Amino acid sequence: MVMEILELFPTAILDKDSANKNIVHLAVENRRTQRYDELVRKKHFYESAFRDVDNNGNSVLHLAARLGDYRLLPIATVLQMQWEIKWFKNVKCSVPGDFFLNRNNQNMTAKEVFNKSHEELVKQGGKWLISISNSCSVVATVVTTVAFATKAAIPGDELEDQHYSQFDIYRPLSITEAVDNMWLITVST
Repeated sequence: MVMEILELFPTAILDKDSANKNIVHLAVENRRTQRYDELVRKKHFYESAFRDVDNNGNSVLHLAARLGDYRLLPIATVLQMQWEIKWFKNVKCSVPGDFFLNRNNQNMTAKEVFNKSHEELVKQGGKWLISISNSCSVVATVVTTVAFATKAAIPGDELEDQHYSQFDIYRPLSITEAVDNMWLITVST
């Protein structure tokens, strides 16, 4: 619907809300990727809309640098951070090069806004990765222990259906079995 309005009334892109934000600002701020991509494709018609700043001096790059209002589950914080980085880079590639150094009314560049607004997300993602790596370490230890216990089992139990000791059929270890046992001992220590 937005694109239809812009086709009928091209100057509508210059209309602003009470915070001095135009449609490009709102598409970036609300993470409307499809709408933003459509606007970028017609950017040569709307160049001034991409260069505008809002009442707080924020460009579209500053708005892309802010953390979105949505929050995912803690398990997905790493994925959310990845998406936030991709979104910021997408907007960064579509704005003029001089926007990287522009400062808003708080005297912050877009990169500084990104770093500040994503601090908590980085901390949450770090905690999640540490807990996952600890869980993986426990699982790896259990697997190694079981593998070692089954590989290096001491013979001597009676075989139930044959009624003789495993010592009776003892044979020397092959080179492969000896190397496997040495490897398991080395890994488990």
